Amino acid sequence: MSTRPDPLPASVRWRSNLIQAPLFFLVTGFCGTVALIVSLLEKNGRAQHRIAQIWARASVWASGAKVTVHGAENLRKHPVAVYASNHTSYIDTPVLFSSLPFQFRILAKKELWQLPFIGWYLNRSGQISIETTNAHTTLSSLGSGVKALRGGMPLVVFPEGRRTGTGELNPFLSGAAFLAIRAQVPVVPIALTGGYDLLPIHTHHFYPGPLALTAGEPIETRGMTLRQAGELTDRVRAAIEEMLGQKTDTNQPAAVAQE
Repeated sequence: MSTRPDPLPASVRWRSNLIQAPLFFLVTGFCGTVALIVSLLEKNGRAQHRIAQIWARASVWASGAKVTVHGAENLRKHPVAVYASNHTSYIDTPVLFSSLPFQFRILAKKELWQLPFIGWYLNRSGQISIETTNAHTTLSSLGSGVKALRGGMPLVVFPEGRRTGTGELNPFLSGAAFLAIRAQVPVVPIALTGGYDLLPIHTHHFYPGPLALTAGEPIETRGMTLRQAGELTDRVRAAIEEMLGQKTDTNQPAAVAQE
């Protein structure tokens, strides 16, 4: 549940409108431009990822927040894994890029590729788009993610498929489980907190408050088959709920893989 004040104090609203939001967009535009230029000179994406980390840390700083990482040891146990995170707000991506200590790719909706700077960066840096118009195109998109994992590149996935509108978890789709099982790599559950309070859905104001990323124990998938994707999805959701302190609904079936 949200703990943010309502209505937003005038001083906070003006600070957000006149300082924080302009800084956020300025940093995004500058880093996006630099990343595009660098993309013409390299193929492995390392420099672009480093620029993304700088953008992320600057964006979190512009929001007035600080990120605390818990369970950092779980981020280093496997060289390749699927990192499945809850989706609280637009600040989640900067939090992930600023906190994860390795290069990775994000699985994101294809619609984001249409956005200026953000879409250009996603395309040039090798992020993986997912088409959700029908089951066939969804599976084809997930195939690109499996290929990246087998090539040694970790993936970050938002199993909810969209930001939360209430602060509570949405139903999970099974795309993260599908990817992990097909590639036979672990799933690392990640719980993000503070993002919904800092930048709630349907608002452009930054509310002051702390951010945290908690990494849970990796869930092994060796020997699992795709028939167990629903079971794995339930385990990932339960792990994230536990870290968030939310009650698990064991009667809720896992949604199909349409992330």
